[in-house]
Amino acid sequence: MATFLYKLGRLTFRRRRFVALIWVALLAVAGIGAATAPAATSSSFSIPGTEAQRAFDLLEERNPGTSADGATARVVFKAPEGEKVTDPANKSEITGIVKELRSGSKQIASVADPFEAQAVSQNGSTAYISVSYQVSSMELTDATRDSLEDAGKDAQKSGMKVEIGGDALQVMPHTGTAEIIGVVIAAIVLVITFGSLVAAGLPLVTALVGVGIGVSTITALASVLDLGSTTSILAMMIGLAVGIDYALFIVSRYRAELAEGREREEAAGRAVGTAGSAVVFAGLTVVIALVGLAVVNIPMLTKMGFAAAGTVAIAVLIALTLVPAALGFAGKRVMGRKARKAAEAEKSPEAKPNMGTRWARFVLRKPVWVMLVGVLGLGIIAVPAASLEMGLPDDGAQPKSTTQRQAYDMLSDGFGPGFNGPLLVVVDTKNSSDGKAAADRVSEEIEAIGVGAVIPPAFNKAGDTATITVIPKDRPSSHATEEVVHSIRDAGADVKSDTGAEVLVTGATAMNIDFSQKMNDALLPYLALVVGLAFLLLMLVFRSILVPLKAALGFLLSVVAALGAVVAVFQWGWLGSIFGVEQTGPIMSMMPIFMVGVVFGLAMDYEVFLVTRMREAYVHGESPGQAIVTGFKHGARVVTAAAVIMMAVFSGFIGSSEQMIKMIGFSLAIAVFFDAFVVRMAIVPAVLALLGKKAWWLPRWLDRALPNVDVEGEKLQKQLTVEPGAEGGESGERELVRV
Repeated sequence: MATFLYKLGRLTFRRRRFVALIWVALLAVAGIGAATAPAATSSSFSIPGTEAQRAFDLLEERNPGTSADGATARVVFKAPEGEKVTDPANKSEITGIVKELRSGSKQIASVADPFEAQAVSQNGSTAYISVSYQVSSMELTDATRDSLEDAGKDAQKSGMKVEIGGDALQVMPHTGTAEIIGVVIAAIVLVITFGSLVAAGLPLVTALVGVGIGVSTITALASVLDLGSTTSILAMMIGLAVGIDYALFIVSRYRAELAEGREREEAAGRAVGTAGSAVVFAGLTVVIALVGLAVVNIPMLTKMGFAAAGTVAIAVLIALTLVPAALGFAGKRVMGRKARKAAEAEKSPEAKPNMGTRWARFVLRKPVWVMLVGVLGLGIIAVPAASLEMGLPDDGAQPKSTTQRQAYDMLSDGFGPGFNGPLLVVVDTKNSSDGKAAADRVSEEIEAIGVGAVIPPAFNKAGDTATITVIPKDRPSSHATEEVVHSIRDAGADVKSDTGAEVLVTGATAMNIDFSQKMNDALLPYLALVVGLAFLLLMLVFRSILVPLKAALGFLLSVVAALGAVVAVFQWGWLGSIFGVEQTGPIMSMMPIFMVGVVFGLAMDYEVFLVTRMREAYVHGESPGQAIVTGFKHGARVVTAAAVIMMAVFSGFIGSSEQMIKMIGFSLAIAVFFDAFVVRMAIVPAVLALLGKKAWWLPRWLDRALPNVDVEGEKLQKQLTVEPGAEGGESGERELVRV
């Protein structure tokens, strides 16, 4: 692989204008496609194999005109102090708004008058209009949203407080300018690392090109593939981070080759052949982990994984082709004055050891203490992970300034928290001798459980399906509401055995509960898959058993510690105000499994780039301890810069107004910190120091069985160091570089 990449690096360096033109053309085509493509149709998700999904599908079949997946809204009214919504003036105002909503858009399916639908609180202070639409929230036109927002403005003039909840106002989440700050921090880190504006700007520009192509392609295909509104943001988050890192590794190795006195084209070839091999492997691990999300069998998560994996694949291709081409355009400006002086000092025997060298020597002196402090520290941080509760955010997790959150709070105050997450119980009476009696019994069983309210059964036209609306006492994301869902399902099993009627619980709240349960069930199998894959791949790369085992265990430690930090901040509320967490609650269901997939790839990045230099030094005759020092001498600075850049990019998304994006940004940033600085920089060298030569042990039979992928470019180095005077030396090297 290294030899092929060496040829590719030299080719793209020579044909840089052609290569750059191809990538610019791809960016233009993707941009035009994104600009002309229709908007995404829906951000809803299905959960195959769950009861909530079966009930949803049954309603679609038996009541095809109800638009079960259509958008909904609740226009909530609160009367001024000392008044009631039932007062003649206020009632007239609300009734007028009902008529205005019914005629405001052709996309509306139904509008429920609160005075006819008993949607007025007992004390008369609060009422709400329920609005249902024929299409999903992402298909609503701007005119429809405007009519909804304008509906309550006249009522506000009369003194009533009016807020709007539901998903009808859901739009593409915005992340503000915070992610731009992340890119700026990345630029500063690159300038400090390279000491050259050209060298610092190159990874940023190439990464932005890759992200531009990836995100534009996702946007262009969003309508066709039914991609959710957050898919492109997550792809941008991951693509930008890995794109900068992969380019950083190539540019860093290129500068090191130039410092050795090689010609620019030769340096580009060697950089792509050596660092590029590690980029391919690291990128492959990220892609496999993201594509592996398909095993969870959640279509939305699968699409997110494939979209992010596609962006990572583009980042790898850009690092291998566009980066060496850009290095050809940059000329000698990629090497700053300080870099040249540093290169000269590096060759001098009196050169001062760099920070990586000093840190490695310190770890070698105190390996036991470093390992204990690292493991115990992460272990303590991981403790809150034992209390992990998973769910999906509702309007209660929105910022308090939004109309959705204020409507949520008004409904909670006027009717009780359960009104924000009603359950829909579907009774299939097709196989029952007395469908009405069966539905009535279900209502009685639910009332006996103890809920806020039970709305009597309503049958479809065929009379074979009844729906019962249940209002829990607690908020949608609470543990008590989850228990209500399980209790109704348990009671439904008895009803089916006695009457033949099947009872299914659905609705947004039940769907979220089933989604969380499925994600929870899939977490450990997926984790085992990823860790097992990590072990096999690293055994292939490092020709060792203990090094991959150590890497996999370190990855597990950093992931669990990151989950502990997420639980402490977003579930318990510790330091929540610093990160803009206004409402604590369950951790987003897909976050742990998504974090495992992403952090696995990033952890392998640092493991490969750091430990391959150690193995290379050990293979060339250095002692195990000296090999650790050599690896840190050449790799610590670059890995540190890469990790800081990753953290900066991910941290930028903490400023998002969307709770899901905020949580993922925080979790990935903290996981990178733990894995890069605690696991890879401290625990890994400490464990390797304690293992000594045993770290690189591999049974001979396994050594013969495993293919040699040559990630560190050892074979390439041997081919390139053939003596010119030897037989076939010069001709062999000419043949190697010929493309």
